[in-house]
Amino acid sequence: MPKGSVYLVGAGPGNPGLITVRAKELIESCDTLIYDSLVHPAVLALQKEKCEQIFVGKKSGCHSVPQAEIQSLIVAKAREGKLVVRLKGGDPFIFGRGSEEALFLRQEGVYFEIVPGITAAIGAGAFSGTPLTQRNSSSTLVIVTGHEDPEKPEISVDWANIPRVNSTVCVYMGISRLELIAASLMDAGFESDTAVACVEWATLGCQRVCRGSLGTICGDAKEFKLKSPAVIIIGENAGMGDEISWFESQPLQGRRFVVTRSQGQASELSEKLEKLGAEVIGLPLISISRNVNEQTRDDVFAELASYDWIVFSSPNGVRHFFDTFFEKFDDIRSLGFIRIAAVGKSTAKEISKFYVATDLIPEEANAESLADALVATESLDSAKVLLVTGNLGRDVLLKKLEEARAIVDRFEVYRTDPTDLSSDPAAKAFREQGADAILFTSSSGVKSFVDQAKDLVLSADAIRPKTVSIGPITSASMERLGVPRNFQAKEASLDSLVEELVRNFGKESN
Repeated sequence: MPKGSVYLVGAGPGNPGLITVRAKELIESCDTLIYDSLVHPAVLALQKEKCEQIFVGKKSGCHSVPQAEIQSLIVAKAREGKLVVRLKGGDPFIFGRGSEEALFLRQEGVYFEIVPGITAAIGAGAFSGTPLTQRNSSSTLVIVTGHEDPEKPEISVDWANIPRVNSTVCVYMGISRLELIAASLMDAGFESDTAVACVEWATLGCQRVCRGSLGTICGDAKEFKLKSPAVIIIGENAGMGDEISWFESQPLQGRRFVVTRSQGQASELSEKLEKLGAEVIGLPLISISRNVNEQTRDDVFAELASYDWIVFSSPNGVRHFFDTFFEKFDDIRSLGFIRIAAVGKSTAKEISKFYVATDLIPEEANAESLADALVATESLDSAKVLLVTGNLGRDVLLKKLEEARAIVDRFEVYRTDPTDLSSDPAAKAFREQGADAILFTSSSGVKSFVDQAKDLVLSADAIRPKTVSIGPITSASMERLGVPRNFQAKEASLDSLVEELVRNFGKESN
């Protein structure tokens, strides 16, 4: 990918799992990311550490940056020799003004590529159970806009000549003009009982679908309190949602949860929740960076073969330990016959990525349980133990191992620091929308949340979240720091935490 080039990239309909492989590759490698309003924070989090982020989003009634300025900005960044990703919701060429930007780049002599994305209509159809085409009922698909240039007083769509038979019509940005659109279609010969499905926030956990007919949809939408962004799907197939809808039946669909995580890291918990239909805001309360003292590293690796146990207290420790390890050694067998312990299943899963088996995993994922499990092996008396940890690791594990007469060396491989949430996209989404619940999976997450509360104040219209703890140690930290707790998982594990959420927030609990 040459420097001084621009990639007009489609971010898809909203769900971060629906971006293309090419889009992910470019976002992860670009120098400058220029993005719009409807790009999910999880997609923005894919950027590399020193990527420049520039928001140029436009919402109804609020155009933050004029189009001409956006185009000049893109060119200016490319001429600085940067790899620029212009990230647009949906597909760049479907009502995204991508063609205007491409023409300007060609005029200015800047190299560019177009990376398509799943457009909103495709996502809305799939996630609402509405096939946009079907052999027996719809061989024609029409995509129109309900909102063009804001300076134009009227829509230039030729409603009278839109196919009425054996077709599906998808209207973008039309909610504010729904009454005019419905009337125009009926004047053009569409029957008043033609099925309509309005899909709000398509493909996201907060997706809602308002169903009706051309004759009733305006009243239905008002009662439903339908809001933008939404895709309006019109035609016989729009009535098939009751038969083949799948997303709306997910147990956590319609719920929004905040998952506290490290900056730039994906979350196993987020994946579990999204599979159950939830929308997840990954709040990057902390940043994790490598922090290895060179002298300590050399001392540890010089004696590596003499250790009886290596103990990992977090997935972050695993990643940074092995990064450091492979700088010194080129063969995993250099670990020797050392036994390996992990604080929990997530940490063991991270270890397995290096094709190494974990010998000991406690039933509960906390330092106390790990220490007790190690003591129960009756192998610690005079044993040499390497404890891999970060700068904020609790001393309880170290003390318990030493009480069992183990010789413990602490190897710090990463450090944890608070992030700046004042302009973070995920924090912005939380402040504006709120959530059904905030999930705390560690004491450090609770502390970071409290320390950065000033940057997480909710707007007046935001949903006030409940709080959920993964286990008693995290709950004790919440109590100590004055954070009220509504629910706690029965066991200190991610699976148990998810079960608690389904029990209290799932559709069957409503």
